Amino acid sequence: MPFARLASATTPTCHIGLGLAAVGRPGYINLGRDQDLPPVRSVDALRARTHELLDAAYAQGVRYFDVARSYGRSEEFLADWLNARPSFTDIVVGSKWGYTYTAGWSAEAEEHEVKDHGVQTYERQRAETDALLGDRLDLYQIHSVTPDSPALTDKELHAKLAEAAARGVSVGFSTSGPAQADAIRAALAVTVDGEPLFRTVQSTYNALETSAGPALAEAHDAGLTVIVKEAMANGRLAEPHAPDALKAVGAATSLGCDAVALALVLRQPWAGVVLSGAATTNQLASNLHGAVVDLEEEQLARLATLAEDPRAYWDKRAQLPWH
Repeated sequence: MPFARLASATTPTCHIGLGLAAVGRPGYINLGRDQDLPPVRSVDALRARTHELLDAAYAQGVRYFDVARSYGRSEEFLADWLNARPSFTDIVVGSKWGYTYTAGWSAEAEEHEVKDHGVQTYERQRAETDALLGDRLDLYQIHSVTPDSPALTDKELHAKLAEAAARGVSVGFSTSGPAQADAIRAALAVTVDGEPLFRTVQSTYNALETSAGPALAEAHDAGLTVIVKEAMANGRLAEPHAPDALKAVGAATSLGCDAVALALVLRQPWAGVVLSGAATTNQLASNLHGAVVDLEEEQLARLATLAEDPRAYWDKRAQLPWH
């Protein structure tokens, strides 16, 4: 498993990864992103921002980097950076397939991505990813599995994924929506020739959306590496949008709301890697402080009151504007 390289690392920041969803394309739903990125969001401008973030992350101990076919040019930006740094052999790279980016490098597009979990989409996107990342790809994940996803029952697709695993690429899946726990448990039951197909799961878990927690614990116990995405709830847990209880705990720690929000996730015994979605190097540096925040029981109790009903949480997320 490529994540064994992270497990054996000595720096705590190796348990924080960097996701490039917010910088691989000109439009995304993170709150505050309209101020975080330069007003001119050309391909070259966002490539430069991405490389700046990758340099800062690597220098501070981050070793897992997460991209996707639907994150605009994130795979291309990461590949360019990796190709210029062949000595960085301790990096773990994960990408995802299942959504096709359709915005044409516009933040105002009516449609930004189209979901399809069919075999033809897998084969097309696998070839596209391979052309960019080649043998630097460690993990390939089905993007946003839900309980009704055909990816859970398509035997032809399972066979294709098993072939990729036999060639050395770990196979995983990510989840989204209010029924994440159901999707995780259904995916845990998928086998090929009697062996579990998936080696990793990437799910949304944060102070506002905790419903996947028990299923993620089951996945961890079954031997999967758990990757947590959206630990900042797309900016809802960062200043100035953070709830008052989180602001109070952040002030008490002197490390900020974002560090506390990440610390809350990092303390879960099943959490293998927690993703930062930083769009600036200052945000990244602040996020990385989450690895050293020590939360007291009273603070944990205050933060526990923030959890929302899953459907309410995902309804709010669906209403976030593309900046």
